[in-house]
Amino acid sequence: MPVLVTINGQPNPPWRINMMPRGDGSFYLYLHGMVRKTSATTVGDRVEVGLWFDPTYRNGPLHPMPDWFRVPLKRTPEARRAWTALSPSRQKEILRYFSGLKSAEARDRNVQRALRVLSGSPGRFMGRSWTGGK
Repeated sequence: MPVLVTINGQPNPPWRINMMPRGDGSFYLYLHGMVRKTSATTVGDRVEVGLWFDPTYRNGPLHPMPDWFRVPLKRTPEARRAWTALSPSRQKEILRYFSGLKSAEARDRNVQRALRVLSGSPGRFMGRSWTGGK
């Protein structure tokens, strides 16, 4: 659930955070390190929380799929099926990661890793272990 958060009135303007469902109807509110730093709080502090629904939230990937990933993905049927089966949030995370790659070498290296794990080979990509394309 997309929300705007302040802790002890900071930061101003409020920080955008997604509350994560717990599975029982309630939500976790994870605080970004910048919010803690700006509000000068640490774990265990008593705080005043300001929390508002974020009506400006846009669902879906914010970063377009780059051609240097789209073309090889299209040519790899197993990887394409696995990509389609990924949750929108996982696709969004991968596209956000790809948008930060600067060099052609980094792009090539990461496309190969992505295609390999999406095709079902076990491996590591984006700091996590993948098995069976997920």
